[in-house]
Amino acid sequence: MERPYSESCEQNREPILAVLQRFLPASGRLLEIGSGTGQHAVYFAPEFPGLTWQTSDRRENHPGIQAWLEAMPAQNARRPLTLDVSHDSWPDELFDVVFSANTAHIMGEPDVMALFAGVGDLLPPDGRFLLYGPFNIDGRYTAPSNERFDQWLKAQNPNMGVRDKGWLQGLAQQAGMRLEETVDMPADNKILVWVKV
Repeated sequence: MERPYSESCEQNREPILAVLQRFLPASGRLLEIGSGTGQHAVYFAPEFPGLTWQTSDRRENHPGIQAWLEAMPAQNARRPLTLDVSHDSWPDELFDVVFSANTAHIMGEPDVMALFAGVGDLLPPDGRFLLYGPFNIDGRYTAPSNERFDQWLKAQNPNMGVRDKGWLQGLAQQAGMRLEETVDMPADNKILVWVKV
């Protein structure tokens, strides 16, 4: 099949990689939630040869992810698990790290709540959850571009939208995680880094 392509994946992968290199362990198991096209997985996994990079997404996105894995194989990248955060069974095993990019704003609020609860169950003490995307701070947009993006999202589906960092912190706390760092990224995005306590 023709591989799906995301321009934003190509644009943001190097800045994200620089942050992953700061926070990811040298070895262990990583779960990527919402692998999307698969472009991030095939770019990041070879940079962390000691980590098993487990892709996951809804079943309808698996063919595209698999096409990228076959075109740019990495020995430590795994075929996608089926994971709709609200409707599928979560893995019954622990992961040292969970990474997710550009997912919280396209999920409905109940799905974001399910995301954090599920991640909290997957991480061992000191395990990390890294979430990339646009976020509001104290109920305010951090840039006009994020306000426009939020309006565009809600026009597509009123359940979507840019999430507030404070609300996410509350969900993380309920799931046994504390915010370790907020990393500013290009194009008015951030990476929020939580650690399981």
